[in-house]
Amino acid sequence: MAKLMKDMARPYAGLFSIALVIALLGRIGLWVMDMTGTIAYDYISASGVALLDVVCSILTGSAFIAFVFAGSLALVLSTAGVVLYGYLTRKGGIPARPATAFLWGWATAFVAFVCLMIVANGILSGVQVASMSSKMPSLPVMVAGIIAFAAFIGTLLAAASMAVHACIVRSGSACSLTRNLLLATAGCGFVVMLLTVGTFSALNSVSVSVPYVLGWLAADLAANAAIVAGSWHVAQKG
Repeated sequence: MAKLMKDMARPYAGLFSIALVIALLGRIGLWVMDMTGTIAYDYISASGVALLDVVCSILTGSAFIAFVFAGSLALVLSTAGVVLYGYLTRKGGIPARPATAFLWGWATAFVAFVCLMIVANGILSGVQVASMSSKMPSLPVMVAGIIAFAAFIGTLLAAASMAVHACIVRSGSACSLTRNLLLATAGCGFVVMLLTVGTFSALNSVSVSVPYVLGWLAADLAANAAIVAGSWHVAQKG
């Protein structure tokens, strides 16, 4: 038993280290948003409330827990999709391509949104759903919007998938794989964190500036494409 635990210790230590790096990057991002006033602490009583704060203010305690579960489900599916792509395209496996990384990332994001909406449909009351439905566009427009937004998130999942693929094909042992994943998490994660903070701050404002939001979204797409291209180039050298 002791030998089995010892043999598994290094991979688990690598997993825990990656999680700690992500947590640290997230904490840095929250600190930046706190210092820039992006995070609100008194949205219930404040005047001139930001858009996303208004949305969150309608959640009761039980609805909030359900929303956390729905979001966690979407995140778990997204993470599993990235890991699955890395496994399928390992050495001797299915050849990896940026196009397949994007298309499967797109599909994963779309299914994640579907799961999110299935759970979210039971969070709000009938009155709230009816009130929100009256202010929303038609169903075809909403579906088209979800497909388009899933494609946007798909570029991020494609970047993560190609980065994981590059880490796998460039590693010769479990130790080197852990090191590669840690470096990729820290480097790519820092860029994604900065862009996430900027995009969130653009959306979470009292008066949303469409050109400002589109500018951040364009920066997100450019960064994701750069990570895909860079990871593909590194993987080809493997």
